[in-house]
Amino acid sequence: MKLLISTLMLTAAINMAAVSITSPSGSLRLDVSTDSLGTPIYSLDYKGKTLVSPSRLGLKADEVAFTDGFSVTGIDTVTVDRTWQPVWGEYANVRDHFRELAVHMKAANPDRYLTVRFRLFDDGLGFRYELPRQDNVNYMTLRDESTQFNFTGDPTLYCIPGDYDTDEYLWSETKASALPEALASYKRHNESQRSGGNMVQTPMLLQSPDGVYVNIHEAALVGYPAMLINVDPSTAAMTTDLVPDRLGVKAYLQLPFNTPWRTLIVSDDARDILASQLILNLNEPCKIEDTSWIKPMKFVGVWWEMFTGKQKTWAYSDDYRAKPGITDYDALKPNGRHPANTANVKRYIDFAAKHGIDGVLVEGWNQGWEDWASYRKNRQFLFDKAYPDFDVDTIRDYAASKGVKMIMHHETAANAADYERQLDAAFRFMKDNNYDAVKTGYVGAIIPRSEHHTSQWMVDHVRHVIEKAAEYRIMVDSHEAPRPTGLCRTYPNWLAQESARGGEFESMGGNPPSHTCILPFTRLKGGPMDYTPGLFETRLSYYNEGKSDQAGTTIARQLALYLTMPSPMQMACDLPENYERFPDAFQFIKDVPVDWADSRYLEAAPMRYITVARLDKNSDDWYVGAITDENAREAIIDFSFLPKGKKYTATIYEDAPDAHWKDNPQAYRILTRTVTSKTRIKQHIAPGGGTAIRLTPAK
Repeated sequence: MKLLISTLMLTAAINMAAVSITSPSGSLRLDVSTDSLGTPIYSLDYKGKTLVSPSRLGLKADEVAFTDGFSVTGIDTVTVDRTWQPVWGEYANVRDHFRELAVHMKAANPDRYLTVRFRLFDDGLGFRYELPRQDNVNYMTLRDESTQFNFTGDPTLYCIPGDYDTDEYLWSETKASALPEALASYKRHNESQRSGGNMVQTPMLLQSPDGVYVNIHEAALVGYPAMLINVDPSTAAMTTDLVPDRLGVKAYLQLPFNTPWRTLIVSDDARDILASQLILNLNEPCKIEDTSWIKPMKFVGVWWEMFTGKQKTWAYSDDYRAKPGITDYDALKPNGRHPANTANVKRYIDFAAKHGIDGVLVEGWNQGWEDWASYRKNRQFLFDKAYPDFDVDTIRDYAASKGVKMIMHHETAANAADYERQLDAAFRFMKDNNYDAVKTGYVGAIIPRSEHHTSQWMVDHVRHVIEKAAEYRIMVDSHEAPRPTGLCRTYPNWLAQESARGGEFESMGGNPPSHTCILPFTRLKGGPMDYTPGLFETRLSYYNEGKSDQAGTTIARQLALYLTMPSPMQMACDLPENYERFPDAFQFIKDVPVDWADSRYLEAAPMRYITVARLDKNSDDWYVGAITDENAREAIIDFSFLPKGKKYTATIYEDAPDAHWKDNPQAYRILTRTVTSKTRIKQHIAPGGGTAIRLTPAK
């Protein structure tokens, strides 16, 4: 590990007009001061131009306010340049290079102490509030955080509504001045659970009138509610808001306490936003001493057939309609539409073993789905009790004999309190039956009923699940959980999250092609997403004659998503029989890795297109993925990232000339050619399409 640290410390009381630091390259300049009221103020310049004009900092609690009356008692600065190695990710080595400024402040009547710590990287800024022990109060009921981001001009925003309980929206591209109209066009998830005003979620991307991109989010969300952004359409001034409980309290804090980092990833090149590791760098190093059991993986599963209209159900029986709360499942009449049965699961295991797929996920295996259908009354699953048609012992032994790992599914129906009660028993049951990974879910209104999906209690709950899973050496893929903030660095057993509108929505009206052209700029900056790519049969009339919906993709695009939507836990989401119809295209899914040594973003524009190259961590093979929005384009693929003087065989999976996401989605071609670091090609991509390339050293 490379490490360079230099420090400067001033401890005398200071009437601070302004203190400035620049990023290591000098492209960013941070100014920090206090105004005439003693309110902490910061501003940020990029390449000599104001990006964030003077903006307030502060916290408000019932007991005391940390907003004004401050004088500076000391300043610490430090320069750090070090490199660390992720357990998995886009890069084998990550550079962590920043200049830090810690401003220590005191206010009187009553005495209050506050430190604001800033870290300025070449690709952005992170800062947090640090509350040491106080003389007068050490328990706080937080009501507000008054952090501001005062941008200039009328920036373009890429955003979704500030909902307390769901992230599953399509993204808007709008001027800040037109934000009220954009938000008004959304169908509310639940009016009582949604923030008011012109509130949007983070991660949010904006582009300034000068063409500078800024991703606004947070890092290391621990013991605190998720952050939202309230936008003033008339000025583009932005203020943080926090997800409350139903009493309106944002957080209950015991001091000393450090808030999450507020993050701004900054560049005038969209590719730099995608490449940034700033949020991971602001998280603590890995807390798991032995990570040898954490294995990135691909999987198939009993999942898609419940979404696609083949009249399959997660529940074993329909008898709940007459007898809610039934626990004697042996006495129930099977509905005949339950795919999580022993014979069907063995079929998936056989398919995975034949094609070298690591694991099989099974949803609907456990008792409780009948209660979930009447969830307003009951909502309790049992995580160590299988349905009568799911033979745990047989499936465990059969999967082991085939060299396939089984993945557990824990849907909680958002009864998080009950899940905590069962957690040890659930994880012991997993380990006893050779399950090393679990997919969790929190569909519905959170129990306890005073909480939201992204409130402080749920943030703490999900971290508790991750820590408990680590004790049992279990990997986690969480759905409907708080948005990721880079904690996968600290807990690398947290391989993936949903926390956005995923591929399942292709069965519910579809995702437009632009959707996966914005997620890497926004949602994925906090951590990998379980998007569930790999959809080959895109016409829902194939599954149900009454459905006319069409997925917003071509087959070639689905292959490219394994590169543009990187995750160490990737699903091949379609049915085995659909992969068997297109075995040559499925070969790419079998080949593509899920863990990388290096990544190079070649082209990018938010909601328009992305082209990326990645180096396999375990071989000399490179892979390229390119996607576009609803418009056809020619991707310019420059292979200068390849080692000089070496020839590579490129296997290109591309849209056929007449391919189209809506009219001809299954038209693709597979070509081979020889390339070197001097090769530069124009690659046609169909409307809503993509290209996936495997590059192997030529023999």
